[in-house]
Amino acid sequence: MRVLFAGAPGFGHLFPLVPLARAMRGLGHEVAVASMDGGEPVAASGLPYLSIAPGVDWRKEIREAGRTRRPDLMERVIATNSADREAFVPLAAHVNSRVADAVVELAARWRPDLVVYEYQFPVALLAAARLGVPAVQHDLGFVRTPKLRALMLAEMADTFARHGIDRLPEPAETIDLAPPSTTGGDLYGCSMRPVSYNGEGGVPAPLTAPAGRPRVAVTLGTVPPKTDGLTRVERVIAAAAGLDAEFVLATGELDLSTLGTLPDNVRAYGWVPWRALLDTCAAAIHHGGSASALGALDAGVPQLVLPDGSDRFITADAVHARGAGLRASAEEIGPALLERLLTDEGLRRAAREVGAEIAAMPSPADVAQRLTGLAGATH
Repeated sequence: MRVLFAGAPGFGHLFPLVPLARAMRGLGHEVAVASMDGGEPVAASGLPYLSIAPGVDWRKEIREAGRTRRPDLMERVIATNSADREAFVPLAAHVNSRVADAVVELAARWRPDLVVYEYQFPVALLAAARLGVPAVQHDLGFVRTPKLRALMLAEMADTFARHGIDRLPEPAETIDLAPPSTTGGDLYGCSMRPVSYNGEGGVPAPLTAPAGRPRVAVTLGTVPPKTDGLTRVERVIAAAAGLDAEFVLATGELDLSTLGTLPDNVRAYGWVPWRALLDTCAAAIHHGGSASALGALDAGVPQLVLPDGSDRFITADAVHARGAGLRASAEEIGPALLERLLTDEGLRRAAREVGAEIAAMPSPADVAQRLTGLAGATH
């Protein structure tokens, strides 16, 4: 069987697909991942990568759609830094329409028996419908997506009609990575254990030795620091300076030279596999990316979420409501907040509970077996 995975470019869109794609390959199926410019890093996972519409830039096309087609939505997106998901995803739908011909052509050439797509890339659902094969929507975290999918599909109606389809079928299955206790009872689809993929390898050698005091992992992801600067990490560093704990900045390629000399208990390491780092830590501080939050929950450590836009407020709300972490704005960061993160037994207990819940969720291998049966039933 051939399984095509597809998603918008970006680590947060494509990396969550890797565990299931590897599980499908482990069952002997042929697998490939398709995306637009910027999706190439997923090839480091060892999965074959297929390029869609080279030269078409995801973010530029969203801005252009907002400027020329839906300025009403773009105004809401700008005002909320993309946190208004019901405004943002219809703009993303226009990018889907922009590359629809390329996606349909790629799928027709590669001939998958099953298509798995992340929720912001429903053009893959169109490609599957054209081929008459089942499509599975792979959600990414805590966002509840049925209404958002409907908004995207409504925005793409003309594109579907152009391809001879009046109404797309619903996806044959939806994969949900959110631990059930974090969704407030809003459950749907097939639950799957969130298994972290953010590059191979372990932590740097100095981090493998016991720290002798609590260690805290800190990341702001790959996108927010580029758009919003270093305000939050500066505040975290200032608040950390007087605490009896070690703070590890996993900041990727971010230039920290403007921060000056770091306190003795704060160390910057660039790219560090997040989940592996968490195994050495007592707590985590991050921007609210779903993979960052799910990794901390899986590790069973409390987390401080500092959301700034996109779906990161949804992540922060889910973690906070479950009692497994704190959420704060940049202005609220201070020594007392970090001290609570490290000492609040209620946070620690809830985080461990969710970690145990994740361990009991169906694995990617379990779900791969289920999807194999789903595809087989259509042939």
